[in-house]
Amino acid sequence: MPHRLAAQERRRQAALLLALSVATVVSLAFSEYLTRTALGVAAFWPANALLAAGLLTLTGSRGLSLSVVFVVFHLIIGLLVGDTLVRALLYVAIDTGEAVAIWAICQRLWRGAPRIRTLPSLILLPAVTTPIAAAASLLVAGILTLGYGEPFLRGVTDWFLRSGLGLAVALPATLVLIDAEHRRSFQRDWREQLLMMFAVAVVTLLCAHPASGAPPFLIFPVALAAAYRLGARGAAMACVIVAVITLPIAMSGASPRFNAILGPVAQARTIQVFIAVLFYTSLAAGLALAQQDRLKRLLLRRELLTRAARSRALAATEAKTEFLATMSHEIRTPLNSVLGFAQLLATREDLPPEVRRQVNLIDSAGAALLTVVNDILDFSRVEAGLIELLPQPTSAANLLRDTVAIMAPEARAKGLSLELEIIDRVQALHDLDADRLRQVLINLLNNAVKFTDEGRIDARLIIEPGDIEDRLRFEIMDTGVGIDLDKQALLFQRFSQADSSMSRLHGGAGLGLAICRALVDVMGGKIGVDSVPGRGSCFWIELSAPTAEEVAVPERPKVANPGAARILIVDDHPINLEIGEALLTLVGCQVDVAENGKQAVEKATLGGYDVILMDIHMPQMDGLQATRAIKALRNEAGKVPIIAMSADALPRQVERCYAAGMVDHIAKPIQREVLYAKVERWLNRGGAGV
Repeated sequence: MPHRLAAQERRRQAALLLALSVATVVSLAFSEYLTRTALGVAAFWPANALLAAGLLTLTGSRGLSLSVVFVVFHLIIGLLVGDTLVRALLYVAIDTGEAVAIWAICQRLWRGAPRIRTLPSLILLPAVTTPIAAAASLLVAGILTLGYGEPFLRGVTDWFLRSGLGLAVALPATLVLIDAEHRRSFQRDWREQLLMMFAVAVVTLLCAHPASGAPPFLIFPVALAAAYRLGARGAAMACVIVAVITLPIAMSGASPRFNAILGPVAQARTIQVFIAVLFYTSLAAGLALAQQDRLKRLLLRRELLTRAARSRALAATEAKTEFLATMSHEIRTPLNSVLGFAQLLATREDLPPEVRRQVNLIDSAGAALLTVVNDILDFSRVEAGLIELLPQPTSAANLLRDTVAIMAPEARAKGLSLELEIIDRVQALHDLDADRLRQVLINLLNNAVKFTDEGRIDARLIIEPGDIEDRLRFEIMDTGVGIDLDKQALLFQRFSQADSSMSRLHGGAGLGLAICRALVDVMGGKIGVDSVPGRGSCFWIELSAPTAEEVAVPERPKVANPGAARILIVDDHPINLEIGEALLTLVGCQVDVAENGKQAVEKATLGGYDVILMDIHMPQMDGLQATRAIKALRNEAGKVPIIAMSADALPRQVERCYAAGMVDHIAKPIQREVLYAKVERWLNRGGAGV
């Protein structure tokens, strides 16, 4: 591949050398034979610009080859038009030196050929070439004045307009035509390009021909049209065509246009100004359009990159979700056996104290592992934007009291005092999501207990009245280890901990505070920490909430005879069936079991069940298919509440359960209190006729 690219570059350079050589020879003949004024000075001299462009763009010895072509043909054509050998050599030396000076300055400023792609670059290039043309004009006019007695001022003016116009017009045009970026910007069909150039030539002939009465300014619209359709290259080619047509006709005296009535000198000046204005107007429009086209292509490319990045992000999110689903299921399934049998063993009265302590340790370790799994799932819900608040009239003071009461046993077990302080100037209920707020407070209190070895923990609530909403501030203060200032900013980031070293004393996944912050953000509040290492920390929550009126909640009817409740447990894992049956039998329920969805449908068809607990992943027929089949039954069996009891606990997995017709969800590992609460809830609803 590198050899192929190198060969392509060599071919491109050879073609460029040939094109510039031909253009240089043609321009020399054109300027000397067709644009010479009565004073013997060409009105338009693009040859120096072509040589400078070649020196800037050709590599190796090709620039020297172009210089040889320039010198030889410049000298020959000069002699052919009547210049003496000394004059011809002088002109060759001045023009060659001018091109070399431009090459040297461009190398210093741009380290190569300047790229004419913006209006500032178009303006900067003539700012560089004009002083060089002026210096060359002063030099040649001085020599001609001293050697031949020619007028100095007129010589300076004629030579400056000759070289300055050629450099200001031909050098940018040549660089634009060579630049590959401009070729890519406006890729038009060759027929359209030919038609546009033909239109420019026809209009220019009509405006310059003596038999036509068309004014010269009509050339501007067609040149701008070429710039609009073909970009900067179209503008450059259009201006070259205009110069090639108008200069010979006007300099021959055949055209009455361009101030011919004022004489040949004024006519030459008018044509030079006209070409310069036309060139920069058209090229400026072409560059602006090319810039717009580049921006469009850049925006399109960025849009494609953004779409690709979004697709990769969605794929990564999907892979992460699948990974979480798989790992959650695989962890929860064996954990259900660990915690389930630990809970069953804990209910036995004949356990020796040491064995009971060991069972409690198993239960505590399993609960800690379950907390990590639940934290990961909670955070996935937060990231997916599936957290919805359910505000209801809530006493913030009672909520904090209940939360402190929950954590008090753990604090006492470590020998810590847990104090509560409430400063309530409103004495009213507030519109809050009690469950989510309790989740945050429990997490903060749990951290305070975990990281405090001695001393006390204070829970404080301050409620201040506001015009529309009251201001609530919860504070959890401890006398624990404290947190370094540089670590405090990391606390509320996911998977981060103040102590992440291998010798840390406390475990955890580093998700608790990240979840707290996400929940508080959803509530529209703020959460933060103030801490001094070695003295303790104060975690605080600030919320704004309107007051709310208490709503009377009807008392739920109790189950008349819990022992009479018939429950069907459906699971393909024998251990799960054993745990579920044992836990429900403890509270007097009559339990029947099924090992797959097909058996569940067959047993449910016979009727007589009050609640069905359904696993999801099972052979022959999964839990979702079984639920749909049971719900499709036309008798009373189709109205039995079906509760999912599965290790599938991600939000979208739970949603699939509800979509299939299940009324609730119990995540494995089964927590005895959760199981009893869910079953009682739906037994009560059935008793109420809901």
